[in-house]
Amino acid sequence: MGDELVVARDLVKRFGRLTAVDGIDVEVRRGEAFGFLGPNGAGKSSTMRMIGCVSPRSGGDLRVLGMDPDHQGPHVRARLGVVPQQDNLDTELTVRQNLHVYGRYFGLSKAHVRAKAAELLTFAQLTERADDEVESLSGGMKRRLTIARSLINDPELLLLDEPTTGLDPQARHLLWDRLFRLKQNGVTLIITTHYMDEAEQLCDRLVVMDRGRIAAEGSPTALIGRYATKEVVELRFPPGEDPVDVEARLTGLADRVEALPDRVLLYAADGEAVLGAVHQRGVDPVSSLVRRSSLEDVFLRLTGRTLVD
Repeated sequence: MGDELVVARDLVKRFGRLTAVDGIDVEVRRGEAFGFLGPNGAGKSSTMRMIGCVSPRSGGDLRVLGMDPDHQGPHVRARLGVVPQQDNLDTELTVRQNLHVYGRYFGLSKAHVRAKAAELLTFAQLTERADDEVESLSGGMKRRLTIARSLINDPELLLLDEPTTGLDPQARHLLWDRLFRLKQNGVTLIITTHYMDEAEQLCDRLVVMDRGRIAAEGSPTALIGRYATKEVVELRFPPGEDPVDVEARLTGLADRVEALPDRVLLYAADGEAVLGAVHQRGVDPVSSLVRRSSLEDVFLRLTGRTLVD
């Protein structure tokens, strides 16, 4: 095994007639934070479950930490940390007891688990709540405890499925800081997320998945440069004015013009210049905004704006 901790080639996962993962190639390198982005049903969680050795693949080749998860699952799992989308802590135990019990599952000595638990409580900023029952913790505290618990065995690879879903901005930023520190300490992260700002903050590289396939791969900066422009102009109009009609009046002003039900987007290198040209054509929006392009613009261009159930 070289620098690649996860290597997938033509990886497939089927559930009956449904193909959830349709022949993808993925490499995750040691020490990086790698992201899976995609709408619901894109195949992200199915891929993560195969990497985590809890769902056998239907086809293709997969190596995790140099091993075949279908035949060497226990050996792989012993070197993984997993943060599920929903916290599955034992709410009747204390914070400290959750760490102690989980550590014993890995066959670690009591002395080692006690020392490691104390270290992780400090890392998760939960030392003062160590002897409180989990039920009394806030959502952000529970999430930090779930991440701390996943580190009890000093994993080489940490899998995080939607790690900050449902948290307020302060809790999200604190978790980002904890995850960034883990990466600095050499832990390899694989993350699924619906938050584009989270992917931009945490991921060195990522793939955008759609309908079981990979639509694009690269760093957040590279993907924005490839599929978007430097800036976006957002124009909003009063009720009754059709954005599609407005779009026709703006032809040629930007690299790309997109009419949405409530606004018009113009993608260009110089947003202020485009906004000036909009006014010169006699188009008078109720409000306008010039912003930098983001990973969300890339995501929506690649996967569409239609709601996927």
